[in-house]
Amino acid sequence: MTQTDRKNLSLPQRFLRECRAARGLVKVIDSTGASLTGGSLLMRSLIFRRLLLREVLEDDEQNVGLLLPPSAGGVLANVAVSLCRRVAVNLNYTVTSDILNYCIKESGIRHVLTSRRFMEKMDFKLDCPLVYLEDFREKVTAVDKAVAAWQAFISPVVSLDRRFGIDAIRPDDVMTIIFTSGSTAQPKGVMLTYGNIGSNVDAVDAVVHLRRDDAIAAFLPFFHSFGYTVTLWTVLTLNPKGVYHFSPLDAKIVGKLCGEHKCTILLSTPTFLRTYLKRCTPEEFKTLDVVVVGAEKMPLDVAAAFEQKFGTRPSEGYGTTELSPLVSVNVPESRTRAKGSLERREGSVGRCVPGVEAKIVHPETRQPIPTGESGMLLIRGPNVMKGYLNRPDATNDIIRGGWYTTGDIAFLDADGFIHITGRESRFSKIGGEMIPHIKIEETIAQALGNGGEELNAVVTAVPDEKRGERLVVLHTPLEKTPKEICQALAAAGLPNLWIPSADSFIAVEAIPVLGSGKLDLKQMRAIAEASMQPSS
Repeated sequence: MTQTDRKNLSLPQRFLRECRAARGLVKVIDSTGASLTGGSLLMRSLIFRRLLLREVLEDDEQNVGLLLPPSAGGVLANVAVSLCRRVAVNLNYTVTSDILNYCIKESGIRHVLTSRRFMEKMDFKLDCPLVYLEDFREKVTAVDKAVAAWQAFISPVVSLDRRFGIDAIRPDDVMTIIFTSGSTAQPKGVMLTYGNIGSNVDAVDAVVHLRRDDAIAAFLPFFHSFGYTVTLWTVLTLNPKGVYHFSPLDAKIVGKLCGEHKCTILLSTPTFLRTYLKRCTPEEFKTLDVVVVGAEKMPLDVAAAFEQKFGTRPSEGYGTTELSPLVSVNVPESRTRAKGSLERREGSVGRCVPGVEAKIVHPETRQPIPTGESGMLLIRGPNVMKGYLNRPDATNDIIRGGWYTTGDIAFLDADGFIHITGRESRFSKIGGEMIPHIKIEETIAQALGNGGEELNAVVTAVPDEKRGERLVVLHTPLEKTPKEICQALAAAGLPNLWIPSADSFIAVEAIPVLGSGKLDLKQMRAIAEASMQPSS
């Protein structure tokens, strides 16, 4: 299938054709021992589709929740949902039950697909019926198997396109909803279309030039857009096989899987790379050819240490959930097709992938800024989300004239490489996770009992060599100690990553505020950096 033919097909259509082409080749492997060829992956997905339509989904049920880790089961569930022409909503299993229930209600989810084995490790109380994958086994009939086998191996794929209705999918139809942490008390649902995800899959192939012998170390969760796009649908619709495990932090298993299955591509963060440097062996990573990191700025000492130990130098890329997520990447030398061509510049996050544009404007006037000067980074292209679920106001604020406002401060050099120099948005990226400052501030206010009427404490961040950033609280005189506030944040259910350490509280005479009444984010960060040395 040519690239032109592929681009004219929806992702579910591409999936059918890729599985037919790879019917005897392994496509999906996970740490439980599951191993699926293209043929078995297709047949099981079709059985799963039949069961969902017969046993679970109502005719008018559009959005389907999934609470599953990166695994063969997670792959099958996501494919089956798309083959049912439903919207997959992979829920973040690292947040609280309250946040999960908000996401379930906001997206109108009536059923959540999960597994008993997975839920036994969790302590969730969800306001929604759970559908356990294990229970499907006893509901599979001989007819289900026979029909699925016919469809998987004999029936023309064109007839399946029509039968499933996947030939009628339009590029602007919503494929998935991925919830962000959000800059307020509640997360926002990012609506990504088939066109969004498909364009990003094509972009990955265009810059990395994926091969049939590639194996992607697929350890990123599907509730992250990078995991959903690259480690899920790139595997499902292109040449590579995917090797899955539920946690990228489980270095021993990661190393073992990479070694056993000869992984060639690893998608990660600098935080995870540090863990692998300590616990993985050169033998386990000897087949790695492409290592791409994002989410945090990649320290050059980490890149150098990784290259020295494993023989492959990591490349840095950039993206956001709202951009499906890939915007730019430094292409590894091993995948550069034209010798001597300039496709990588360390210190940058690379150049835009095909079809995507970047420009730098003044943060307030939005007037273009000359090459080499820092300003607000805007992105335009087929990867820009359809919008925020039920939030046209927030969508219109962040997308203007087709340009998405990233909230990142950057400059473009003369060769078109993007250099991120700061972040204006109220987030920190710690261990690869987005941490919302405003939510922490609101919880501190609740702990202080002032009802938010007085701004006693604000959150900023300083660089941290180990985790990317370190949260810092600037505060006026408080009635509680930092330790007591931290305990209150934990009691309120905030994840550990969201809780500043007790020694990261800085007393100030007044909270820095601009003349417009907005917080002076630049001054807040300057005070924090002057008062604290980055952790080593």
